[in-house]
Amino acid sequence: MRQETKNKLLKMVKELIPYLVIVIIVVFIRTFLVTPIRVNGHSMDPTLKHKEILLLKKYDHNFERFDIVVFHYQKDHLIKRVIGLPGETVEYKNNRLYINGTYIKENYLPKETKTNDFVVEEKIPNGYYFVLGDNRGNSSDSRVLGLISEKQIEGSSNFVLFPFTNFGKIKSA
Repeated sequence: MRQETKNKLLKMVKELIPYLVIVIIVVFIRTFLVTPIRVNGHSMDPTLKHKEILLLKKYDHNFERFDIVVFHYQKDHLIKRVIGLPGETVEYKNNRLYINGTYIKENYLPKETKTNDFVVEEKIPNGYYFVLGDNRGNSSDSRVLGLISEKQIEGSSNFVLFPFTNFGKIKSA
């Protein structure tokens, strides 16, 4: 190879390096830190709307009660709210949430929301969570799917990116 050709090739590689670095950084961020995710369906109405785009935090796996999480179930990504934590019991009685027998108010739900009575018979084991959709009458959640393993959870979200009319923090307890 002639020296002139080598110099051109070297110059071209040097020009591509910043673009390669950008691509690597973007892939790293989307894989390990944050990524957009689209709401598919109405199980989180009225908090989240169908087709809204959320910012999913993949780096935070310290889930607290009422966090909104995204998890794998079969081939789908589902978005629900954490209700029961490891070591707790969960019960709904007379449209009220009880954790370990203590009433917990759910400020994020509209007053007209109805939740049918149910009881989780045993304490939630370590590494598992009990999740519910905010649209209690139209949600496949832990009442149907069972407890959700921490390994299934991709991350949590508390921020709407799109549409811009809903841009900002998601209402929580």
